[in-house]
Amino acid sequence: MTDENTNLNGTPEAVHFAPRLATSDTFQSLFQEGMSLVEETAVYLDGDGRTEAKLLERPASLAYATESMRLTTRLMQLASWLLLQRAVNEGEMSREQAGAEKNKVRLDRLSSASTGPAWEDLPDSLKELVNRSVRLQERVVHLDQMLYQDKEQEAADTEGNPVVAQLNQLHAAFGNAG
Repeated sequence: MTDENTNLNGTPEAVHFAPRLATSDTFQSLFQEGMSLVEETAVYLDGDGRTEAKLLERPASLAYATESMRLTTRLMQLASWLLLQRAVNEGEMSREQAGAEKNKVRLDRLSSASTGPAWEDLPDSLKELVNRSVRLQERVVHLDQMLYQDKEQEAADTEGNPVVAQLNQLHAAFGNAG
């Protein structure tokens, strides 16, 4: 008799909590936060942000245009990922289908010039939205790695040396302790 954490040979297997996390209230909270940030940003850029941008000097105005484009792009990519994951959670698509679709989503960091004179001249509201979007992106990237990239790495590891596979799992769980 085996339980869900052992294989047919009775050998213990790693417990994968990422799929459980992705379907939990924590994901729902992350989803709501992401969608709210998209909406809040759209309202700001179409309203107060437009007014604030008109008051900026030329260098700050260019920085505003650049950062608002980066912000919008980042949020659209994050919203796409969140919607894909929600579709998986609701059974509308498989994790494999979402994995193929999410390859079109760019989660890598879009740089933001969070220092320097141009950044300092930007409206505080824009800077706050940029910072919040970067923090959200970091959380989504972390969850994405747990859900998809670690699974791909694990599949490659199980074909090789089982000791290396276990060491990689320990490294993934605890990172570099040194």
